[in-house]
Amino acid sequence: MSNSNDRPNHDLASTESKKNLVSKSGSGAASMRALGVGLLMAGSAAGALAATQSVTEEVELTASPSQTWAVVNDFQRWQAWHPAFASTEITKGTGNAKGTVRVLATKDGAKFIEELTAYDPAAHSYQYRIIESPLPISGYVSTIEVKKSSLGSRIIWSSNFTVNPGASDEAIKKTIAGVYRAGLDNLKTRVN
Repeated sequence: MSNSNDRPNHDLASTESKKNLVSKSGSGAASMRALGVGLLMAGSAAGALAATQSVTEEVELTASPSQTWAVVNDFQRWQAWHPAFASTEITKGTGNAKGTVRVLATKDGAKFIEELTAYDPAAHSYQYRIIESPLPISGYVSTIEVKKSSLGSRIIWSSNFTVNPGASDEAIKKTIAGVYRAGLDNLKTRVN
């Protein structure tokens, strides 16, 4: 037979166990919530890091669109109009045919492997993508277009890309914009 003192102790122990269980499951739920919030924040940060960036630079020239196009249209001859590039070697395809792959070398020795993905002489535009480069980017696709303008012609050089983790979006955008500006500004002296 149990005495009346056993029962309250049993109830007290039972109450303590329930408190510990609630406390543990509460902290477990809190831990799960914290983990969930952490994962959401990490996912948001990763998404922010992987956001597509874009750069667009333009120049207006007094030359007609066809005169301007004649200078920039050759995927094999950027070194003829862009001061940063020393040479082009075609490794696949021919000239301005879609699928042509080139190795574009800068004057300081950097190499860019690029593929021509679209070429439309009637619209005075072409598009290419970087396959391999020293820049910490991926998914780079760029378009060069020549359009008619009130002055004569406008060249628009634009791109979209993703900056690799660990690199600065703004620094990469500034670098790419600088490359575009150097070429476009040089065209002012060559085409006008």
